[in-house]
Amino acid sequence: MNVADAVPNLLIGLREGLEAGLVVSILLAALRKVTASDPAGSPSTAPVWLGVAAAVSLAGSFAAVLTFSTSALSSAAQEAVGGSLSVLAVFLVTGMVFWMRRTARTLSKQLRGEVERAARIGAGALTLTAFLAVGREGLETTLFLWTAAQASGQTIAPLAGAAVGIAAAIGLCWLLYRRAVKLNVGVFFNRTAIALVVIAAGVLAYGLGDLQDAGLLPGQAWIAFDLTAHVDPGSWWVSLITGVTELSPKMTVLQVTAWLAYLAVVIPSFVRAGRQPQEQPQPAQKPHQPSRHADAWERLAGNRPWAVGGVLVGVPVIVAGTVIAAVPAASSSAATAVTVTKTACAPGWSSARSGAQAFTVTNQASVAGEIRLMNSSGQIVGEIETLGPGTSAQLNATLGAGTYTFKCLMGSQAPRSSAPVRVTSAGTSSAGKPGGPGSQAGQASGGPAPVKPVTVAELTPPNKRYEAYAARQLAALAREVSRLRVAIAHDNLDSAKRMWLTAQQDWERVGASYDSFGALGEAVDGLPSAYQEGASSPRFTGLHRLEYGLWHGQGAAELEKVTGTLAKNVARVRENLTSAGLAGDPANLPIRAHEIAEDALRDHLSGMDDEGAGAAYPMTAADLRATRVVLGYLAPLLNARRPGLVKEADGQMDTLSRALGAARVNGKWRSLRATPLLARQRVTGATGALLQTLSSVPDLLEVPPRH
Repeated sequence: MNVADAVPNLLIGLREGLEAGLVVSILLAALRKVTASDPAGSPSTAPVWLGVAAAVSLAGSFAAVLTFSTSALSSAAQEAVGGSLSVLAVFLVTGMVFWMRRTARTLSKQLRGEVERAARIGAGALTLTAFLAVGREGLETTLFLWTAAQASGQTIAPLAGAAVGIAAAIGLCWLLYRRAVKLNVGVFFNRTAIALVVIAAGVLAYGLGDLQDAGLLPGQAWIAFDLTAHVDPGSWWVSLITGVTELSPKMTVLQVTAWLAYLAVVIPSFVRAGRQPQEQPQPAQKPHQPSRHADAWERLAGNRPWAVGGVLVGVPVIVAGTVIAAVPAASSSAATAVTVTKTACAPGWSSARSGAQAFTVTNQASVAGEIRLMNSSGQIVGEIETLGPGTSAQLNATLGAGTYTFKCLMGSQAPRSSAPVRVTSAGTSSAGKPGGPGSQAGQASGGPAPVKPVTVAELTPPNKRYEAYAARQLAALAREVSRLRVAIAHDNLDSAKRMWLTAQQDWERVGASYDSFGALGEAVDGLPSAYQEGASSPRFTGLHRLEYGLWHGQGAAELEKVTGTLAKNVARVRENLTSAGLAGDPANLPIRAHEIAEDALRDHLSGMDDEGAGAAYPMTAADLRATRVVLGYLAPLLNARRPGLVKEADGQMDTLSRALGAARVNGKWRSLRATPLLARQRVTGATGALLQTLSSVPDLLEVPPRH
């Protein structure tokens, strides 16, 4: 068990447990004060504890639904649900932190008022009050603990940390209630809030990464940094950093941006919230009379604490059981147990059957890792991307006739494989030598076709060809920018406009789509919408800045400065072309095959990047050329995994090329506005059809993550 993974949940459990415990303590103290003059003797605290038990039942039922309902989903669905819940948990916890900061001074008074009103109505109403007061804390805590555990790789450590934190909170609350210890609660909550915000930032980054893996957010290939080749994820200091902050050695630009933005906004806002002047005390007012609707509910609870408590405890359990039972199982029969040990991968696995089935994989090793089920062709039939030590997860797969092997990639250890298991078409199986048409797995019962994982070594040759191609396009761009500078220096702006279009097409043919060239690409081809000052921003440079000046009547003297800056930035791109941040990462090439055309649809055909030239169609034609080139470089790898895809995409690119031809009259390109509606629709429709086909390229040629 990695102790570092326990730290975030220990802190969450301690803080949230103490918060809920203080609420319970305030309720008990208020009940004792309200009933101090009761001639019957000391008041019964059973109604309050019934409400607390109901809140615990609600939180536990919620946790059970989260755990068991998501485990039956596909990997993509689990990532989508987990990512969405992580983002939701961050928003809830952030709101809770600010709520406690704002209402801590008046919380005790508010709860005492609620207890006084409930005590006058009856014990059942008091049970309902305790349930509502503690239940919200329980739901928020459960969701945040669950998402934090997911971010840590589903290990046992987060659960142990949460248990220790909650137990410590209970003990501390008991000591505070008995006045055995003193604690400045305000200072405690303020100090731990900062730590909680840091943890929440990591959970937010993790959740966005899950949404990117599920395909719901773009930018999965825009890697901000990847330290997996330089650090051992299983080392103690990496485990400490990732465990405490929920960060990982490899993060995308979106994850890093969200992490930094969240901390930059939330921490200063939290500090400022504590400096706001306290509200002046208001004159005493008459107690607020509850609404008629509220009175009806409270009268219904009345003096029925056990009935109310039974309903509040039992209903969440029944609802959770119904939801879990309604979730379809991955297979009609029991899941097959598979074990991963420190020295072996699935050592006891010796049989399998054809059709859809589930495997319960248990990690008995001391490190986390990735588990794959592969056929004899080396294609992945099913996988668990991260399985923490001491935990189990379900792997769903559809097997046809063939031979299958489990492959375990655990931490920095060498990959290990199980003994091959043969599955026949009749459904029987046996352990033995590899053989048979394993490539049919996943198709016999309508499941997804397996995909042979691609390696960086396989992507490197086509990426080298792409680098050489991009270098030629950048050389042409540099020559055209030099001609532009001369034309502008001679105040020949009409010629400069024609040269600008040639230069812009040269850049589009490079294939630097969707900001994949980072800040350098932004300097060459950025848009004014990225800056608060718009087109007047001094940071707005590059080809579109030149377009804006040429078509908005700016003089040659001002445009000379723009072209000078453009020439320098193009030279910097050429110098750094083979770096990992631009074109040097082979894993980005399959993403580029799809996003070049997607960039054309988003920016050009929508008119979003038009600064006056009306060049949407010539820029789209240049993007089409770049897409053909990149797809051609990847064709051998794609044909081995999805025969017919490249041929289908080639036909769709021919259709798009013909549609673009209709936007060119007498050798001149029309603008979007000057093009008839039907012709515009044909271009947009052809681009959409091409994108639909190309959308599978990144998945087919995805490089599996390192562990």
